[in-house]
Amino acid sequence: MIKQQTLQIQTRGRGTYDISRQVERIVHESAVRNGLCHLFIQHTSASLILCENADPSVRDDLEVFMARLIPDGDPTFEHTQEGPDDMPAHLRSILTNMDLTLPISNGRCALGTWQGIFLWEHRTHPHQRQVIATIQGG
Repeated sequence: MIKQQTLQIQTRGRGTYDISRQVERIVHESAVRNGLCHLFIQHTSASLILCENADPSVRDDLEVFMARLIPDGDPTFEHTQEGPDDMPAHLRSILTNMDLTLPISNGRCALGTWQGIFLWEHRTHPHQRQVIATIQGG
C-alpha cells in the first residue's frame, strides 16, 4: 500500500519548525503498521532535518554554525536576485537534506527518544512550504 499527502507549513522566516506531529498524524491515518515514511520538501531554500527535540539550543547552535559557514550578503555570490539571503539559503539546503526516509514500526515513526522532524527555513522572510509525505508498507 502506498499513500501520499502534502503538508502545508507556514514559516515565519529563518529557523526550525517541528513537523513531527503532522508527520505522525499522516502515518497514523495511513494505517500502515510497518514500512517507510519518505518526506520531500519541494523547495530549494529550505530543508528537512532529523534533530534533537528536547533542547532548542541545539537548533540555535546549528543556525549560528550555518551563519558562520555561509553568511548572508557574501560578496562572492553572483545570485542575489531575491536579496542577500538568497544564495546562502540555496547553499544551506544543498548542504542539509531535502528529503528524509523514516522507518515505520507498529504504526508510528521509529524515532529515537530525543529525535524530532524539523523543517529548516533558510530564508529570512516568511514562506509557505510544501512537504510531500509518501507512506508505504503494510
